[in-house]
Amino acid sequence: MLLSKLLSHLVVRVQPFALCHVSRGWRLGLPGPRGTMLHFVLEGRGIIRKPNGEKHYLNPYSLSVVPKGMAHLLETLGKVKEELIIDSPPKGEKVCQIVAGPQSERELVLACGLVHARFAESLGIFDYLNDIITVDFSDSDHVKTIFATILTEQRQSLTGSDTVSAALMTSCLVHLLRRLPQTGDATIPWLIALEDNRLGRAIGKILDEPNSNHTVESLANLAAMSRSVFAEKFTSAFGYPPMHFVQKLRMVQAAKLLLQDCYSIDHIAHKIGYSSRSHFSAAFKKQFGKSPADYRR
Repeated sequence: MLLSKLLSHLVVRVQPFALCHVSRGWRLGLPGPRGTMLHFVLEGRGIIRKPNGEKHYLNPYSLSVVPKGMAHLLETLGKVKEELIIDSPPKGEKVCQIVAGPQSERELVLACGLVHARFAESLGIFDYLNDIITVDFSDSDHVKTIFATILTEQRQSLTGSDTVSAALMTSCLVHLLRRLPQTGDATIPWLIALEDNRLGRAIGKILDEPNSNHTVESLANLAAMSRSVFAEKFTSAFGYPPMHFVQKLRMVQAAKLLLQDCYSIDHIAHKIGYSSRSHFSAAFKKQFGKSPADYRR
């Protein structure tokens, strides 16, 4: 239930994918991505290799998550004889292709792209990932359909394609997060932290009532921990101090309310826990780069 609450605050953006084709005996070298990169195997088998030589095997419909900044190699099985090294990722608004080797000898095809996924415009769900994660989705027709549909949307670049792609990728990430604890690869710190019921009580309270008068002390008491231990555990798991996380959630709630014309800005400020409109406006502009009034317009 706690994971479900967190996922309800998930904001996802998907950049255009590249179709990477790797032929028999070839290797494709990719630079460290600017953000989290996903590789979904559409066809064939192969290897994704880390800078230290460690490898993860790729099977049809497996999904690999590569941490920000980690250069890596995509290879076919067997001896590598040739390689293509990409210095920088391709740019564009539609699906592009990267081809390593003759198309007639193609053995591995992947959809590769950057995905930005954050809770409440704050914690990126893969921010503290320090290793490649690979999950087998060969038994999931839903995940296969998700990637096929995203690629179709990005190829056609229709009105609303970004929104459709983001919604589909959100669904895919939910499937991924469900499976990680089952595979023993739950190496994402915040996901592991959810297993601590004490910390979970405090996180649940924040998610249910972001506008309440929370303090580190009140949350620590709820978690049955000392103030210092609670703050340390929370920050270690989420990358932010507890009150910073509370503030981010309040601002996201405010942004949603601003899109509803039935609430005045003064009412919204009060509703999310601010007694002063000026303090609310300053905090909102710091978060979103716009005043509440400009954001509403």
